[in-house]
Amino acid sequence: MLKFIGGTLLIVGTSIGAGILALPVTTSQSGFIDSSLMLLFCWLIMTLSALMILEINLWFPEDSNMISMAKHTLGLPGQVIAWISYILLLYALLCAYISGGTDVFGSLLGLMGIKTPAWLNTLLFTGILGSVVYFGITATDYVNRGLMVIKLSTFILLTGLVVTQVTGSNLVQGEVRYLPPAIMVMITSFGYATIIPSLRSYFKSDSRKLRNMIILGSFIPLLCYIAWDFAILGSLPLNGPNGLVGILNSGHVTSELMSSVQNVINSSVVTLLSRIFTSICVLTSFLGVALCLTDFLADGFNIVKSSWGRTRLAALTFLPPVVIVLFFPGMFIKALSYAGICCVVLLVILPALMMWNGIKRRNLVPQFSLLANPILLGLSLLVGVGLLGLGTVQTF
Repeated sequence: MLKFIGGTLLIVGTSIGAGILALPVTTSQSGFIDSSLMLLFCWLIMTLSALMILEINLWFPEDSNMISMAKHTLGLPGQVIAWISYILLLYALLCAYISGGTDVFGSLLGLMGIKTPAWLNTLLFTGILGSVVYFGITATDYVNRGLMVIKLSTFILLTGLVVTQVTGSNLVQGEVRYLPPAIMVMITSFGYATIIPSLRSYFKSDSRKLRNMIILGSFIPLLCYIAWDFAILGSLPLNGPNGLVGILNSGHVTSELMSSVQNVINSSVVTLLSRIFTSICVLTSFLGVALCLTDFLADGFNIVKSSWGRTRLAALTFLPPVVIVLFFPGMFIKALSYAGICCVVLLVILPALMMWNGIKRRNLVPQFSLLANPILLGLSLLVGVGLLGLGTVQTF
């Protein structure tokens, strides 16, 4: 039971990370009701795609990742697309989380009277958290459990305090025409499915547990996102000092959002909770995504996880995003938007194509028979293509 909870929390932790800090800022101009309905839609499509990824992964041996899955169901073109989209997605996410982590880490050190340059904060943040991932999924699971208990407790307390400042006039602000730019961040906020191959190996292909884990582990973030949006959009002004639009354009979303919350609710408790929450959000996101990328690279390059193998994987996982963040700091929101496009390709379009091809051409059968429905697969693919077009237009 504890292991099941741990696996569920890995999904929750990968989802509810630094992205939750970006959600109310990017959805602020569209308003609470419209953004909540879109969050529900994004949850539905991403949960369906995650279940597809699980079923496809179960067709192959344990430790198979998206590269192997795409290669055996879609051939070389699918393998190439999987490589490109996976690498871009996970590196974009790591860039976003390292950027956010650098911001938070620097703020925390500043509160203690320690002034450090941004480049050193980047290296310290990545080095400390990267050492946990280096030791594999078991170590990451145990560390994540502790962090998630603190994070969820802090989230409940912080949201409860912020909700006391909610006003109806703030909740009805916004227009639906501002919603499209936020959709890619919403999609990315449910981009936990990259961790499914790792969980499948960890749980020895127990499909029933894994399926329940996906549904529960994704539904908890949906509830948290809606509650968080309600609290932030209802308590902070849209424009003016401490306004959400200003935060969106600041380049320091994580620290500026929490600073605005503290200004609206002048309480030492809120200040403490907000610092804890922002810090742990970035930590759990980083752990989940870095673990996914490490396992992906091990599968793609056939690297055995010996001591030397783990060292090579650590270098491949962390050096590229660290270099990018050092030269392009403050790229938190932009990196999440880029990640959203890759997320649609890898976690929506490719799973539908792999499932369709596996069933029709290779006579493979999913254990969860609903996923074999051609109408469902067609709708999923159509939605994925639509989201890809929208994300490309909005981001570029």
